[in-house]
Amino acid sequence: MSSLPSGTVTFVFSDIEGSTTLLKQLGDRYEAVLADHRRLMRESFTEREGVEIDRQGDAFFFAFSRARDAVTAAVAAQRAHVEHEWPEGSVVRVRMGLHTGEPAVGSEGYLGLDVVRAARLCTAGKGGHVLLSDTTRALVGGSLPEGVSIFPLGERRLKDIDEPERVYELEIEGATPPDARERAAPGVPAPPPPPAAGMPEDFGERLAQRIEESVRRKVEQSLDRAVSQVDQLADRAAKRPEAITERLEED
Repeated sequence: MSSLPSGTVTFVFSDIEGSTTLLKQLGDRYEAVLADHRRLMRESFTEREGVEIDRQGDAFFFAFSRARDAVTAAVAAQRAHVEHEWPEGSVVRVRMGLHTGEPAVGSEGYLGLDVVRAARLCTAGKGGHVLLSDTTRALVGGSLPEGVSIFPLGERRLKDIDEPERVYELEIEGATPPDARERAAPGVPAPPPPPAAGMPEDFGERLAQRIEESVRRKVEQSLDRAVSQVDQLADRAAKRPEAITERLEED
């Protein structure tokens, strides 16, 4: 590959949800999982004319000339991960974010906020999610792979993006987690369960408060944690694009 897609470009960011937990669970066997994950991603994306821009750990950054190809590749990758036999019954769930824009392309690579927007869409999802920006959804239209539909999630505030983004989720037959819609709004706690029969009302209230406080702490910890691998890819593309250009010219 010697050049970046130009004009109207669809960016795709992806990473594995809970990769640290998988590493602890599998130990040395995680290397094989990571290798299989990378192979499945590259097969699904490069076979559909996706250009691998960068990779960090289990996170990928791809670019496509056509939004439909990007969606088709994302669907293929999700299904491939579901169908793959992972060691010890482990589950590898990948989250993806897709955004389409018209970034400037020069000797230093891509310029503009489109890369960041795609990365933030990825980190807004959970394992098994494929989230689309409003622009990508409009370009795809009704041309979806078989067994795939689109579910609107409404507007979301994305980190480092001033205006809210209207977000859509792909519902992939055989690949979308059953609780995907409930988990698609990060930071929004589920309603607490009703108190068991015979329990005093104040106990139920205290239980609900503890649940809410626990969820709030987890959200705050998530926001305060070190920059994720997907964010690192976005930052690297914005701050050191010449390194990406050199990497492509070497391939």
